[in-house]
Amino acid sequence: MKAAIILCALMALSECMVRIPLNKGKTARERLEEKGLWEEYRRKFPYRPAAKFQDYAVGTEQMTNDADLAYFGVISIGTPPQSFKVIFDTGSSNLWVPSVYCNSAACNNHDKFNPGQSSTFRNTGRSLQIQYGTGSMTGFLGYDTVVVGGISVPNQIFGLSQTEAPFMAHMTADGILGLAFPRLAASGAEPVFNNMVQQGLVQNYFSVYLSSNSAAGSEVTFGGYDPSHYTGPLVWIPLSSETYWQITVDSITVNGQVVACNGGCQAIVDTGTSLIVGPNSDISSLNNAVGASSSYGGASVNCGSIGNMPEIAININGHAFTLPASAYVRQSRYYGCSTGFSNGGSSLWILGDVFIRQYYTIFNMQSNYVGLAKAV
Repeated sequence: MKAAIILCALMALSECMVRIPLNKGKTARERLEEKGLWEEYRRKFPYRPAAKFQDYAVGTEQMTNDADLAYFGVISIGTPPQSFKVIFDTGSSNLWVPSVYCNSAACNNHDKFNPGQSSTFRNTGRSLQIQYGTGSMTGFLGYDTVVVGGISVPNQIFGLSQTEAPFMAHMTADGILGLAFPRLAASGAEPVFNNMVQQGLVQNYFSVYLSSNSAAGSEVTFGGYDPSHYTGPLVWIPLSSETYWQITVDSITVNGQVVACNGGCQAIVDTGTSLIVGPNSDISSLNNAVGASSSYGGASVNCGSIGNMPEIAININGHAFTLPASAYVRQSRYYGCSTGFSNGGSSLWILGDVFIRQYYTIFNMQSNYVGLAKAV
């Protein structure tokens, strides 16, 4: 850890990068399907992906019950360090993990932080609440040393859960590390990445690479980006809002015809959402355009027809970002094939992992831009 800090101090800032490997694990949906419990789960905990992007207030934060999240990284908190698997989420701004004070089923099968075993922990005395699509997480805020990618961040504020929604029991990750803007953070808590920037450890941007198939190889890079993960030019897109990573999409087309987002729409680039999410009518139109039919609460397609299905183009800032059917169709051993397009119940679009797997993404907080390039 000290070596990483010294290395960053000796190198030019432009060369100082912190890489956090991400593992691609089995999703909650896959585990539930294997046990024959998926239908019961999806009825009990309906997917409401837009819940996390509703209006926020001081002391609260929004999250959603996404059963398809697959990527997580490992961080540590405390002295001596206690390790946790977290989702690096560009759709929220707080860091939180389960605590030993939580006896919910969701906490009992995850690692829990024990503040009594950390000599550097300080309790703030402030509460934290996170509303989910169904249920909530409640807890309190504390300060401690957080280590991310070998870099130590002292006096980092984070949430310790005391109750968690039941659906979290099926998730691989223990908690969340938010990477959206500070003004979104619940209770004014300073996000981990911004704390790193203020301490001069990294530059004010980070990048995300998500592997398509392999369990390893994905990564978040703080303070830099890796040209070996993409090909062709980087396209820089200005943010339309500086809370989430929100951009303006011109339209969504199939075979040159506008099928959704006619006249433009707002979209959030979100590593904490697995699918591409949009307004109900637009998603229905998009699914129809690629030949999908409604099934099991989603949109199914013939697995044998994937090679003949059309590309979709998400047109942003004058550039077409295309997705082949192999990228937007999910194949299940138990439920056949379905598209990665989901109803969001709001006017916002969410470009989740289905999109980010295809396009290496740079999140520039200093200049308020998102950079996209074809991932390799």
